[in-house]
Amino acid sequence: MGKGGEDYAAKESSSSSNFRVSDKNVYPAWAKDIGECEERFRVSVRSGLKTEEIEERRKIHGWNELEKHEGQSIWRLVLDQFNDTLVRILLAAAVISFVLAWYDGEEEEKEITAFVEPLVIFLILILNAIVGVWQENNAEKALEALKEIQSESATVIRNGEKIPNLPAKELVPGDVVELKVGDKIPADMRVVQLISSTLRVEQGSLTGESEAVNKTNKAVSGDADIQGKKCMVFAGTTVVSGNCICLVTQTGMETEIGKVHTQIHVASQSEEDTPLKKKLNEFGELLTLIIGVICALVWLINVKYFLTWEYENGWPTNFKFSFEKCTYYFKIAVALAVAAIPEGLPAVITTCLALGTRKMAQKNALVRKLPSVETLGCTTVICSDKTGTLTTNQMAVSKLIAMGSRGNTVRTFKVDGTSYNPFDGEINDWPTGGMDSNLQMIAKIAAVCNDAAITESEQKYVAHGMPTEAALKVLVEKMGLPEGCPDIGPTNNLLRCCQRWNECESRIATLEFDRDRKSMGVVVNSSSGNKSLLVKGAVENVLERSTKMQLLDGSVIQLDQSTRNLVLDVLQDMSSSALRCLGFAYKDELPEFETYDGDEEHPAYKLLLDHASYSSIESNLTFVGFVGLRDPPRGEVRQAIEDCRAAGIRVMVITGDNKNTAEAICHEIGVFGFQEDTSLRSLTGKEFMELSDKKAHLRQDGGLLFSRAEPRHKQEIVKLLKEDGEVVAMTGDGVNDAPALKLADIGIAMGIAGTEVAKEASDMVLADDNFSTIVSAVGEGRSIYNNMKAFIRYMISSNMGEVASIFLTAALGIPEGLIPVQLLWVNLVTDGPPATALGFNPPDKDIMKKPPRRSNESLITAWILFRYLVIGMYVGVATVGVFIIWYTHGSFLGIDLSGDGHTLVTYSQLANWGQCSSWKNFTVSPFTAGSQVISFDDNPCDYFQRGKVKATTLSLSVLVAIEMFNSLNALSEDGSLLTMPPWVNPWLLCAMFVSFGLHFLILYVPFLAQVFSIVPLSLNEWLLVLAVALPVVLIDEVLKFVGRCTSWSHSSRRSRGPKPKSE
Repeated sequence: MGKGGEDYAAKESSSSSNFRVSDKNVYPAWAKDIGECEERFRVSVRSGLKTEEIEERRKIHGWNELEKHEGQSIWRLVLDQFNDTLVRILLAAAVISFVLAWYDGEEEEKEITAFVEPLVIFLILILNAIVGVWQENNAEKALEALKEIQSESATVIRNGEKIPNLPAKELVPGDVVELKVGDKIPADMRVVQLISSTLRVEQGSLTGESEAVNKTNKAVSGDADIQGKKCMVFAGTTVVSGNCICLVTQTGMETEIGKVHTQIHVASQSEEDTPLKKKLNEFGELLTLIIGVICALVWLINVKYFLTWEYENGWPTNFKFSFEKCTYYFKIAVALAVAAIPEGLPAVITTCLALGTRKMAQKNALVRKLPSVETLGCTTVICSDKTGTLTTNQMAVSKLIAMGSRGNTVRTFKVDGTSYNPFDGEINDWPTGGMDSNLQMIAKIAAVCNDAAITESEQKYVAHGMPTEAALKVLVEKMGLPEGCPDIGPTNNLLRCCQRWNECESRIATLEFDRDRKSMGVVVNSSSGNKSLLVKGAVENVLERSTKMQLLDGSVIQLDQSTRNLVLDVLQDMSSSALRCLGFAYKDELPEFETYDGDEEHPAYKLLLDHASYSSIESNLTFVGFVGLRDPPRGEVRQAIEDCRAAGIRVMVITGDNKNTAEAICHEIGVFGFQEDTSLRSLTGKEFMELSDKKAHLRQDGGLLFSRAEPRHKQEIVKLLKEDGEVVAMTGDGVNDAPALKLADIGIAMGIAGTEVAKEASDMVLADDNFSTIVSAVGEGRSIYNNMKAFIRYMISSNMGEVASIFLTAALGIPEGLIPVQLLWVNLVTDGPPATALGFNPPDKDIMKKPPRRSNESLITAWILFRYLVIGMYVGVATVGVFIIWYTHGSFLGIDLSGDGHTLVTYSQLANWGQCSSWKNFTVSPFTAGSQVISFDDNPCDYFQRGKVKATTLSLSVLVAIEMFNSLNALSEDGSLLTMPPWVNPWLLCAMFVSFGLHFLILYVPFLAQVFSIVPLSLNEWLLVLAVALPVVLIDEVLKFVGRCTSWSHSSRRSRGPKPKSE
């Protein structure tokens, strides 16, 4: 695999180890002259490397490609899915159930019934493992996407010959490469020769800069940051104008993109569980302890039934052990484990999160990883990129400066609009009588001295060419049609006004922009037949080459020093507001172009080929005005940041852009106050890394800004915030953002401007690239978490009731009332629909007015635990009580239960049913259960085993009914059903009907009834079920009332407590 190319050691004639990489001492080619670079890399830029040198260097440095990190094996991933406490308990319960079913299976029917429980649990575990492995496999896609942006070929000079389309993977350090417009750069390279006058590279995806940057072949400072290395071009970026010759300095993993690759891999290895997953793991460990204690108690309580002894001389002797009884109580312990574990919880959580993703998608937030929905709810810090997220990523003119009626006055026009849409906004205080001569000249230059275009695609306006030029064309459209150019009728062209100007002023020659004169000019043949030169460029440079100035009425005066100072003062004021300014000028006297019409034989053509002559052509100009452009903030961002502040979420802006521009935007959108001193809140990435106490800086209240930030700076900020207990959401769109997106609790990529690398590394993608969408998603995440908390508590309280039922059964010594397969059905199927429906609870109106919950906040507080213990005890008493009532009472609460003809026994007989064989004259009458008659002629004692089917059905039905009514209690943590009635969530009512319907299905379909060992119930028996189940609502209403009465004291204690920090 490629090791990259690198710092060459001092030249030694016989040692190939000269070319070894030293990560700590990479050769700073950007700070060295071209001659020094040639000497260091032992190559001539004219002839390139020789064949034997290429092979020698490839042996040392490998291929120019990114390494493929070996991911975990599929079996390792599968095993990792079982590294969960709840899953391990379930697995143990399933294995034991399977062994017991195998041991006890004598008849075929009995075997089918017995194996249902372990098989269903195994199926749950297999599905859970499949989903987990699928999600883990997605983790490496960011690295694969990174490889897609690499160049496939390059034009290389070797052995004195030019080789086109050489596979880029074959490049080695020291290779000489030619780049031209549109090329994707194949390696990190030092620019050694500019063939064109300018070279511009789009490297924003790597550095975070908002527009293409000019490159030079001149050395820069040795400690320059990545944005400051103007003589270097980087792998994966693109040439947008110009062509040049470069020297390869780094290849493979040592390139900047290779470093990003490594950082993504490292970040993916350190991914943590979500706050909810951590809480569920803690709950699983607590549950393990509780199950162990209760199983031990059940064992101790019932040891007398399978182990007996006699005392002789005070010592126990004659021990008798009943393996059959021991196995029976062991099965009760297994049933206890099944009852205690909420098997349906993973499925319900997944369903709720999936429903949450649909809601978020409707708000333009596309969730790629389900757990991130819940994590959003406890986000405490949003680290946002500036370009494209807080701003529109579309250049727009915000100020137009035109000349006044006298030389000592200027006119300022504020221009509205934040996009490339020509109909977005207008120019304030625009003359009602049409444009004066000065404004017309500005419009003409902006329209004609311009190579950009704008198109409409899918209701979006897209710029083609330089963003600043596209913004000028939008300005021309807002200025209106030119006077003197006839309107030839309606047109579908978006740039109608620009079209008119170009029809009136025919362009015959172009003076390309270059970095020395910082301007562009065009020679036009106007409709009057005269030749003119139209110029736009940096205001200072255009003003310096101007000798005259045009006034409002079109008259021209000499440009004196006081007028120059006036223009420069206005320019300084606009530049301090982070506006990029472009000046306009023209020239009417062009004797050398008087007869030029584009003919290559004309003397003027030779002037155009000589770039050095452009400055003299663009001299003695007439200055007409200038504009201020910027990448404007999105209109809705300021309110979104206010919402974040109200919700207790801090906003930090981390951008690769320059400091002044970023500060101006932060002031405008409310990250900083209007007159706030930002000296302690605004640092460059380099300044931040030099701080002695970085965490203290990050702990400041309010907004922070980090400009000129590199990928490692972003990662350091995210890492320190997470160490300090913060839950971090990080936005990004470029390749350089991918490691930080991977490291953050929530990585948020841009859907429109984002690279595939960023999207694959993220947890969520913004379809509209809008910061306010993040804030909406946080609100949705909070709502989803509250609803998840409701159904988690509901399911846990239901399981507590099942545990209490089994424990009471064992403690009282009565026959087993609920078997494991019935408990599994209740946990998975019957409880599932109501729990899922609780995910549709309406959000609180003030959900974004509360501070974020602490990531270590307990799912179940002490008071909630007490409440559900009380509810659980009632469920246990009710399910066991109805079992006892059927055996011992002919009627209850006036409800006749004797209609089926079953035999009544005393409670003492029921509690000592194991001694039935020793009872004299004990007989049992047959009784009806649905359409079947159950008789006990051969063995009356079977009444407590096979005959318990009706009592078991009553217990199961009471359990189902209580849990349905208990779901109503879960609508609100402390709110009464009188203030939050069931119909606020109609889905819950539907779910209750579905669950009751499923219960009726297994009761009244004979095959299913046989599988679950239950029988149909009569109307009176259903009345008994409802009478026993309904009180659960009243009990919880009383407990909620007590909770509301004492909530003020709990709140005050919480507010006084310090914010915990994770270690």
